[in-house]
Amino acid sequence: MTILTAMTKSLNVCRQLRTAVVLGLLCIAALSSCEKREIFHSIMPATVKLHSGDVVFRRGMSLTSHAVLAADAQGNYSHVGIVVDSAGKKMIVHAVPGEPDFDGDVDRVKMDVPEKFFSSEYASKGEVCRPTDEAMAAKAAQTALRLYKKRVLFDDDFDDSDTTKMYCTELIVYAFKQAGADISEGRRHKVDIPIIKADCILPSDIHSSPYLRTIIMFHK
Repeated sequence: MTILTAMTKSLNVCRQLRTAVVLGLLCIAALSSCEKREIFHSIMPATVKLHSGDVVFRRGMSLTSHAVLAADAQGNYSHVGIVVDSAGKKMIVHAVPGEPDFDGDVDRVKMDVPEKFFSSEYASKGEVCRPTDEAMAAKAAQTALRLYKKRVLFDDDFDDSDTTKMYCTELIVYAFKQAGADISEGRRHKVDIPIIKADCILPSDIHSSPYLRTIIMFHK
């Protein structure tokens, strides 16, 4: 074997090794990416039939959710919404921060499909509660839908005396007041944590309402 032939074979081996290393690194990167890309799903059973005016609760995993749960010692949930009828399809209207629909989207009253509201990305457990008065529920849902269409902004001050902006529980209480019911019965919590410093309505203030009855509870 000539020196030239040996050198050529050596170069070919080096190229093969380099190619193998590059392919190996690409495979590792791809596998790592797959592991990080969690597949989200709705935690609400597909058999649940929502009605207009149903009040829906979820327990979230975000920093805001943990802050709400820390402030609400009696509560199991960090967020609440209301079911509405939009063109024959049941949707959930809720006021929420930090869940933009697109780049540049502001925190506001929004409307989502139930599968998104109860996505495992946002919820670890949930509950559907139904108002005892069907007519009252329908009126509350109509008010909530109107607020969504007005694109009411999220209330970062958590001030339920100012109805030009709404935070999540304030939206629900306001909607039912327009239907003739004080669903929180005046209950408020004095909250003093970094992101909330106010006398405000917490999810447990609504969850304990005699106007509601539990239909189903579920979790991841």
